[in-house]
Amino acid sequence: MRVLTATGAEMPLAQYTGKVLLIVNVASKCGFTKQYEGLQALHDKYREQDFEILAFPCNQFKGQEPGFDQEIQTFCRTVYGVRFPVFAKIEVNGDGAHPLYKYLKKAAPGLAGTENVKWNFTKFLVAQDGTVVRRFASATKPRDLVSHIDDQLAE
Repeated sequence: MRVLTATGAEMPLAQYTGKVLLIVNVASKCGFTKQYEGLQALHDKYREQDFEILAFPCNQFKGQEPGFDQEIQTFCRTVYGVRFPVFAKIEVNGDGAHPLYKYLKKAAPGLAGTENVKWNFTKFLVAQDGTVVRRFASATKPRDLVSHIDDQLAE
């Protein structure tokens, strides 16, 4: 499976094989946008280990990510000091949902078995073998994921 970088280049997700991943749909104008700080803290804590955060901007939730890819990159770097990958904007729900999100949602449904992502900053933890371990709601703070990440890195 491939994703687009913010510059429009195709990148195979296979380059992350063997790493624990935290995949997050993000938005710049959301009540949860401050979670970029916590995500960056996780990135800093685990950057020497086999862990990566992959962020995918999405404008499907009340238009809270209206910017173009380069604007999003600038915002993330200048406002929150983000140094983990923030990819090109995608859709996470509906007919236009990116194949990555189709996979994530099917592998880790939400409450009551619903597959749709409910809001920005929904997080998916993926094991080193590519198995989706768990979905976390938007309100789950990045710092609350530490024990789950530690468990995966210990495997």
